[in-house]
Amino acid sequence: MIDANEYSNRRNKVLTKLENNSIAVLFAGQARKKSGDAFFPFDVNRNFFYLTGIEQENSVLLLVKCDGEVSEYLFIDEKNEKVEKWTGIKMTVEEAREISGIETVLLRSTFEGKIDAIFSHDMSHFGEIEHVYLDLEKELKIGECVSTIHFSEELEKKYHAKVQDLNELVLAERMVKSPAEVACIKEAIETTDLGIRNALAAMKPGRYEYNLRNAFEYSIMEEYGTTLGFATIIASGKNGVILHYPEAKDMLQDGDLVLFDLGAAKSHYSADISRTFPISGKFNELQRKIYEIVLECNKATINFIRPGITLVEMNDFAKNFLAEECVAKGLISSKDEISRVYYHSVSHHLGLDTHDGNDRTSPLVAGNVVTCEPGLYFAEYGIGIRIEDDVLVTESGREVLSNDVIKEVSDIEKLLRTHHE
Repeated sequence: MIDANEYSNRRNKVLTKLENNSIAVLFAGQARKKSGDAFFPFDVNRNFFYLTGIEQENSVLLLVKCDGEVSEYLFIDEKNEKVEKWTGIKMTVEEAREISGIETVLLRSTFEGKIDAIFSHDMSHFGEIEHVYLDLEKELKIGECVSTIHFSEELEKKYHAKVQDLNELVLAERMVKSPAEVACIKEAIETTDLGIRNALAAMKPGRYEYNLRNAFEYSIMEEYGTTLGFATIIASGKNGVILHYPEAKDMLQDGDLVLFDLGAAKSHYSADISRTFPISGKFNELQRKIYEIVLECNKATINFIRPGITLVEMNDFAKNFLAEECVAKGLISSKDEISRVYYHSVSHHLGLDTHDGNDRTSPLVAGNVVTCEPGLYFAEYGIGIRIEDDVLVTESGREVLSNDVIKEVSDIEKLLRTHHE
């Protein structure tokens, strides 16, 4: 778990990057309307959560930096016994203070008044505000039919404020994970591994993709008390060539492969693991040939990871490896054909978002957590294979956080034999 001191340190790092005579405003967000009086489940804005640890809807963080002094304010909804009977218990001021490390916790209803006071030359004790920083990620809902884009336009019109995007400043900090963050990701990976093994116990010809999805999701949520990092992908046979296969409805066929792309999340920190398994328990000759190319590429690309390289360079390395091996094994006639059977990038950053920031051109540094996920997709054979691991960049190289998740052919076939006996 992340403690209040770490959230305070994160805010201090962001504050050092802000111009003097500025404010920064981050919103937790609000749930989006689904239909009628129904709403999609609320999921807190990750930049806001990163700086506060607060998950409650409609909360706001305000940072003020003027004349070398800084002030922090957290705004939360007022507790209302009548409302709480319908929508759940709201946190107290004391709870919000303990989680975030922010001493000044005010009611959300006072936020607009505080902004007015800050910009008022008569009322403000901060001095003249010259810069306003907002998280301008599109579609971040902060009120009924209101996004941060609308709020930005309102500030510019009402106060002639110069608004700048805060998103990149926060993401730069988020890319480097603390030991506590790495621990959360490790726990999410361990839970994902247990969920995969439970799903494999339910796998046999004649069952359905959704049976495996349900087995995985039930086990990580019911047995291990974690949440999903993202929508589970279970793609069998021909569906394995669809990268973000959106359904899980087809019957598992004897002789086919099934591709898992899934991850549990711990305190919003996500695992992202892909594995490919033979439904019958054993790879056929062609499946094994393709699988071993992907596996060796996975291992070689992991060994290529180190401080100083970029995700673009990682992808070039993996793409060239796959192309050379596919030509050598007679799967394609020239390296130029590789884009037909490998059509995604080999890596992205991982953290509070499954695709965390994802700056592909900046050199990796110690503390980054990235994926390594080569794949090959032969629609003509109904074979899609992806092997994805989560890797911590260290001062001297890398640490494979998902090293215990089964991926060797012999280990897979041995485990599956126990389920088919």
